[in-house]
Amino acid sequence: MKRAVILHGLPSDEEYHDFEGDSQSNDHWLPWLQQQLCARDILTQTPEMPNAYDPKYEEWKEEFERQVVDEDTLLVGHSCGGGFLLRWLSEENRTVGHLVLVAPWLDREKVNGPLFEFDLDPSVESRIKGGIDLLYSTNDETSQQTSLEYLRQSGIDIRYHEFKDYGHFCLRDMKTREFPELLEICLDKNSSL
Repeated sequence: MKRAVILHGLPSDEEYHDFEGDSQSNDHWLPWLQQQLCARDILTQTPEMPNAYDPKYEEWKEEFERQVVDEDTLLVGHSCGGGFLLRWLSEENRTVGHLVLVAPWLDREKVNGPLFEFDLDPSVESRIKGGIDLLYSTNDETSQQTSLEYLRQSGIDIRYHEFKDYGHFCLRDMKTREFPELLEICLDKNSSL
């Protein structure tokens, strides 16, 4: 069975506790992408990660591993969710179908504690059948640019997709929940789905 898991990023404490706003798994383009993939018979989950405003790797790992993840699974991570997926794939000996990173954040400045204290496995690409795609915007925040530069220097084979004026790929930056370019990358014939 084809499946996908989409992981949200790290909100501020205020965003997380805003009773008027969307939950993180239902914010930005995540529900739109989930619906698009489901309509194409790809069972897609967008789990709500615990205490997203103050993420702890072991807690996120426990929640994430409730999902079925195998060589037919597309993984999509936004910001902190992308960084989490890179750590999880570096530390677990698992094969997945395709990895798509949207503005991945690896906290190279170490502002969020030990969440990303790990060694990026340079062979991680060998366990991702459809390869790794990374979407970034030229006007994203400095911490995202630092993570991007780190990944470029890692030697890992990544397909980079540059966007202009998409900011951090959030609703406030994009002004829409639809993200057809991301859907196209997720469904690319070169991926395993």
